[in-house]
Formats: sequence, C-alpha cells, structure tokens
Amino acid sequence: MSYPPYTITSAALKLVAAISEQLAMLSATGNVPAKSLSPQLRRENRIRTIHASLAIENNTLSLEQVTAIIDGKPVLGPPRDIQEVRGAVAAYEMLETWKPYSLKDLLTAHATLMHDLADTPGRLRTGSVGVFQGSKGIHMAPPARLVHEHLENLLQWLHHTNEHPLITSCVFHYEFEFIHPFDDGNGRIGRLWQTLILSKWRPVLAYMPVETIVRNRQKEYYASLGQADAQGEATAFVEFMLRALHDTLATTKTDQVTDQVTDQVKRLLEVAAQGEKTAIALMRALDLRHAPTFRKNYLTPALQAGLIERTRPDSPRSPGQRYRMTEKGKKALQK
Repeated sequence: MSYPPYTITSAALKLVAAISEQLAMLSATGNVPAKSLSPQLRRENRIRTIHASLAIENNTLSLEQVTAIIDGKPVLGPPRDIQEVRGAVAAYEMLETWKPYSLKDLLTAHATLMHDLADTPGRLRTGSVGVFQGSKGIHMAPPARLVHEHLENLLQWLHHTNEHPLITSCVFHYEFEFIHPFDDGNGRIGRLWQTLILSKWRPVLAYMPVETIVRNRQKEYYASLGQADAQGEATAFVEFMLRALHDTLATTKTDQVTDQVTDQVKRLLEVAAQGEKTAIALMRALDLRHAPTFRKNYLTPALQAGLIERTRPDSPRSPGQRYRMTEKGKKALQK
C-alpha cells in the first residue's frame, strides 16, 4: 500500500467536483482571490474560524469576547483561554508566510499558536501521547522515537504529490493527527495546516471558516478519525472533511454572491423578529453592555445590508427611534 494510505472513492471525487464548481461560481475564471472578500468579511470569517477552532478545544470565550481580544480590549475570562485566542490570532496572521511542506515553518506555527500554553512550544514530543474521551483511550500515537521520521515523510509526500489539493489537505490532516507530533495543540495545528494547504491552492479558502462546520459536527469529526484509525487509512476522514468544506462554501457568503449574515447579525435578526425595538432594548435582549461593539458588529452591518431598518429613517438620532426587520431580513433569517 502506498504512503500515506488512502482510497479515492466515488463520493470523494463527487465532492471534489462539487467544491470546485462552488469556487468557480464565485468567479468567471474559477480562481477566486482573497481580495474578492471585503476586509470586513475577511475579518468576520477569521474571527469565526479562531473562535470555532478554540471552542473545539473547550475554550469558554464567546464570539464577542474573541472579537474584543482581537480589538485589543480588556476581557474577563480564564487567562489560558485568553492566551489561546492571542496565540491563534498571531498564527493566522502569519499563515500566508509559511510553506505547507516545511518542517521549520510547522514548528514555528506550533510555537506561535502554543506560546505560554505548552511546556515545549515548537518542539516535537519526547514522550507517549494518546487521545482520550473521558477515561477511554481512543487513539495511541506512534512512539516518540518515530515522530520525526513520520512527520518528515508526510511533509515530503505533501511537497511532491500530484494529488488534488482538496484530497491532500484532508489526507495530511488525518495523518498529522495520527502521528500526534506535539505534546499539546495537535488538533488546532492540524486544522490550521489544512487551511494553509487549501489557501495555497485558492487564497480565498484562507478565510472560509471550516472550523465552524467542524465545531458543529464534533461527534462526526472524532468518529471519522476513529473510523479511519480502525480501517488503517484516511478515507473515512477525507470524505468527512470534504463534506465539511462543501457545506462551508454553501453557507459562507462573499461580496460577489450575496450579503454576509454573520453570527452577530443573525442573533440581532432573531431579536428583531419579535417586533420593533429601541437600540437599548436590542442590546438588553442580546445581553450586550458595550454600545460601540453593538453598533459595530450588530446594528451597522444589519442596517447596511438592508436586513433591518429604522422606523424614523429621516431622523436617525431621534429619541423615539426604533428598529424593525425588513423582508430581506426575514428571508435571511429563514436560511
């Protein structure tokens, strides 16, 4: 059997074709540059990616708290959770500077992501590790003495393979998790590196929040890893990740297609659906206390997208000003 072991199934081929078609629909050439997304949309998707990736690892911070940290604002929360956000932000900002097949870059990424979080950031493990669910071991990684060789072989395969990038990114992700080269941070690095591989193929994929889909399907994510382990090849995991990416592209909006409905805006629409409300009433319903954050992340984007409207459009600052959902907002909330 070739290394790394995997089988390209008809299901995988159909998903590769479907994803390629999705990307082609975003541009007449089928090559969508990252700049086709507005700065605001890139930012929103990156925030969602970081929040989802850390939520998978049981980080307790909300999307609003992650946003505040990125904006340099003080946040009350567990110090480790806050540091995890800072590390993730630093790592994703460096994403485009790394080569997917470089061990040096991979170690740098781990050092950046796990700064002040791991005992040996940026260094391969020297002891045994496993993956547990409660007290049950679901995966025992290869011995530490084999880690460097396994990782070098995987990176060399990635460098020289002629396989489609969608396939290689998924295979790499699985094999990386199988090797488990670090004492901690393997899950978030594996997902980060898959994003890196995909972004080298289509830059716009650096901003597609695959992590959000994985977070929403954690049981299936871990089940696919377990199934691949049992089968001795990456096939089951490849199919799962391709479905996740397909679903991400189907639900993620770009400026070329339609208006972006972020998680924050969707929450605002859910409240606005209850009837006309003042800005203060909307903030209370959303459990928000910081007016600038509310206006920046909720109210202004919803107004600009035409999802809600003022009851007194000619008097924006009127003391009696209220906000209500538009027909466009109702349709967006139904999606």
